[in-house]
Amino acid sequence: MKTTVRLHSGPTARRLLGGSVIFGATVVAVAACGSSSGSSASGSSASPSAAGSSAAAGSASAGAASSSSVTVSAKNVSGVGTVLVNGAGRTLYMLTSEKGGKITCTTSSGCIKFWPEIDLPSGTTAAKAGPGVKSSLLGTVKGATGTEVTYNGWPLYTFAGDSAAGTDKGQGQVSFGGTWYVLNGAGSPVTAKTTSGSSSSGSTTSGSSGAYGY
Repeated sequence: MKTTVRLHSGPTARRLLGGSVIFGATVVAVAACGSSSGSSASGSSASPSAAGSSAAAGSASAGAASSSSVTVSAKNVSGVGTVLVNGAGRTLYMLTSEKGGKITCTTSSGCIKFWPEIDLPSGTTAAKAGPGVKSSLLGTVKGATGTEVTYNGWPLYTFAGDSAAGTDKGQGQVSFGGTWYVLNGAGSPVTAKTTSGSSSSGSTTSGSSGAYGY
């Protein structure tokens, strides 16, 4: 026995076909909305984490900036004894022509290029007194490049010729209107030199005429 299936091509068939298409489109639209909502939720959950990381990084950066400072200590330097050094252990010097805080080491003379002054970082008002140093003797003066640290009234400098901590090649140098000496913890210039220091200083002084241009 044969079963005959008739396909309707009239209005009823078209209605059924149209309903199927609309239903299918609705399912696709709902699925797309669900996917979009999921992506949005995922993005918003990552946002607070990123914001937290940015805030933490900013806080750490601010902490590092606020801890920046200049420390002056007294340590033993071979050849001159216990004298002032900076936080990195570099020997500090004063210039005899700057007694009373009068600045004669300037950028225009080229002095600062060879004798960098010790300036306070932005946001700080005083240097820190390390071991062997009296905080009452620390002060400041308007230097050639910033707010310069002083000790017992003497503006403080490092020397470009000192290649490392614990060296004193600037001791006894005569240049830029005066003589450069180290300072002891009491704030007095140390003018004495050891035999090796004199020999070293002598050769350095004569050599620096060519190396440093003065």
